[in-house]
Amino acid sequence: MGPYLAPIFFLVAAFLMLLSAMIKVVKEYERGVIFRLGRLLPQPKGPGLIILIPMVDRMVRISLRTVAMDVPPQDVITKDNVSVKVNAVLFFRVMEPRKAVVEVEDYMYATSQLAQTTLRSVLGQVELDELLSKREKINEQLQGILDEHTDPWGIKVSTVEIKHVDLPQEMQRAIARQAEAERDRRAKVINAEGEFQASHRLAEASAVIGAHPMALQLRFLQTLTEVAAENNSTLVFPVPIDLFEPFIEAKKEWNKKAKES
Repeated sequence: MGPYLAPIFFLVAAFLMLLSAMIKVVKEYERGVIFRLGRLLPQPKGPGLIILIPMVDRMVRISLRTVAMDVPPQDVITKDNVSVKVNAVLFFRVMEPRKAVVEVEDYMYATSQLAQTTLRSVLGQVELDELLSKREKINEQLQGILDEHTDPWGIKVSTVEIKHVDLPQEMQRAIARQAEAERDRRAKVINAEGEFQASHRLAEASAVIGAHPMALQLRFLQTLTEVAAENNSTLVFPVPIDLFEPFIEAKKEWNKKAKES
């Protein structure tokens, strides 16, 4: 039996290798692009079990999941001649596996290179203030350009986000000074607005006091009460003689009535 074991073992091993080459399992998030004698089959296969013809068929696996790709920091000169370093993140997925295999050699590398060049090109057309304050608009512009250029590759670019803008130290100090000046300006405007409103209120108060002179005397008494409550020392407060005129008139009227009676 010894001489017959080697051929049987060889046949079993060959059968297992042939079976392994014939049967492939494609996951739910994958598709298999099949080339038969070099020619592309009309439809990608999967998910599930796929049977290939050994030595005839070749399968390329393509993932359909969304890919988050980091765009390396790029040196950019903005429209107002400020040198900055900007990086971003790109989200895309393969929509047509056949195009991703046939139309481009390496869709991951090609998408990365396209994202880098597009980032430099778009940011070179905007000013620094726009880059810092209107990121959402720039992100939409980047997404539209990349999606248009990757569409022939069967790729859909869903989102592009600028992650970080690295400014030179001199520019950071200039922006800090600008922000401080803006805060000072707002404080002065608010103070001026308060003075303006207070002047209107004082004008209204003066009109009321002018129409009712006794209101001024009552205000004097109220001020005296407030000061006396806050300080325990002796306070000399000038009292206008007009304050006693009602009492004097009342005294004269009482004396007049007494004489008549």
